[in-house]
Amino acid sequence: MDKNALKTLSKEFYRYLDVEKGAPFNTKRAYKGDIEDFVDFIEKGSYDIVDHHAIRAYIVSIYKDFKKSSLSRKVSSIKVFFKFLKRKGYIEENTALVIRNPTIEKHLPKFYTIDEMFHFLDFLPKEGWLNMRNLAIFELMYSTGMRAQEVLNINIDDLHMEGMWVKVRGKGGKERILPFGEKAQHALKAYLDIVKNRGSYSAKNALFISIRGDRLSYRGLLKIMKKHQLKANLFKNLALHGIRHSFATHMLDSGADLRSIQELLGHSKLSTTQKYTHVSMDKLMETYDKSHPRR
Repeated sequence: MDKNALKTLSKEFYRYLDVEKGAPFNTKRAYKGDIEDFVDFIEKGSYDIVDHHAIRAYIVSIYKDFKKSSLSRKVSSIKVFFKFLKRKGYIEENTALVIRNPTIEKHLPKFYTIDEMFHFLDFLPKEGWLNMRNLAIFELMYSTGMRAQEVLNINIDDLHMEGMWVKVRGKGGKERILPFGEKAQHALKAYLDIVKNRGSYSAKNALFISIRGDRLSYRGLLKIMKKHQLKANLFKNLALHGIRHSFATHMLDSGADLRSIQELLGHSKLSTTQKYTHVSMDKLMETYDKSHPRR
């Protein structure tokens, strides 16, 4: 592939992620950042043809600046980009396939214990519509296990209060129906009762809105979570995805089968869900060590 066409094709790739793929905001941002860095390297270099030699030179140039996990993500982004180019007929061969991802250490997902999760939810302030919104968001996330961006993308029409279920659009625009419990139902009802009277809906039917009346952003929700974690004296370095991890781990520990958890989480592969069995195995071994008389 000629390097002069690279920038134009990269922009087409971003449109593909947005329009055809329906990729989540954070996924699009990560891909765009990785590909833009790669394109910038090629444009500044002496490579007239963009092939596996150019890709390898790029990875070598940044090897000392990033962790292996970041390097692996960048390699994966480039592979997905080249896969797109081949599918669209812009290249005859996906030369990126010969580039190997750096071997990275697999980490178990971070999560709250049940007591920590309950403490976080119970500690959240409940006065005022913004606090009621926050409680409704986190109760719904823990009740359903949905991704943070999924909950932020929910519209009022997606919510079925009486049936206690919500329609969620996941990765790739795939829809699934998720049940939620009474705690989430009560929090949602309290939030909706007060926010509808404010007449603040300027966000095209968005369920969770900011103080300006537009759809609440991922960055805004992360900031809210970090603030209330500290106020609740919970010092685990837990991101928004940690609530999803907590949901899956607690469900598995309570006897839910792996296939059901897979459906609830919206994982296309069971192997993605199986990482939670390692977490539960740690708990099982801890119980064994404490309880067995001849350990």
